[in-house]
Amino acid sequence: MDESNPRSEKEQHQLTESMTDLFEHRICFNEHLGLKVIDLWTESVSVAFDMQPQFVGHYLYGRLHGGVISSVLDTTGGLAVMAAIGKKYPSESCLQIMQRFAYLGTLDMRVDYIRQGQGTRFVADSEVVRLGGRIATTRMNLFNEKGTLIATGNAAYMVAGPSSDNSAK
Repeated sequence: MDESNPRSEKEQHQLTESMTDLFEHRICFNEHLGLKVIDLWTESVSVAFDMQPQFVGHYLYGRLHGGVISSVLDTTGGLAVMAAIGKKYPSESCLQIMQRFAYLGTLDMRVDYIRQGQGTRFVADSEVVRLGGRIATTRMNLFNEKGTLIATGNAAYMVAGPSSDNSAK
């Protein structure tokens, strides 16, 4: 990590905009879910989405489908890893950081469903527990608009490709 030459404010803004655009629009599934980035650069990233009729998993009670819950936790964990990579390499440009995401992918994930997914708006947060050269681990949470914990998760993500140095070209 080279902190002697930090990213300029303009370059940091461009990275934030690029990551948000990638997460909210270029990953079509996230756009379908209506995920919106709330915070990228604190200890934990957070995203929000509104309940929609197609997300109902139990038609009598209107509860959020477990697949939506796990998908949101997974994507939020991936976003946390993206932000952690951006922090780990503060001297790299937006383009260099965005290229580092080429191999990012979920290796393993566990979800614990704590309460029924009832609500009108949901917020998921995630923090990176460890960012290694090849694998990152995260911890995620999903809350409804009242702050009720709905589910938690832990996941491992691949952050490097076939090359062991993980350098962006």
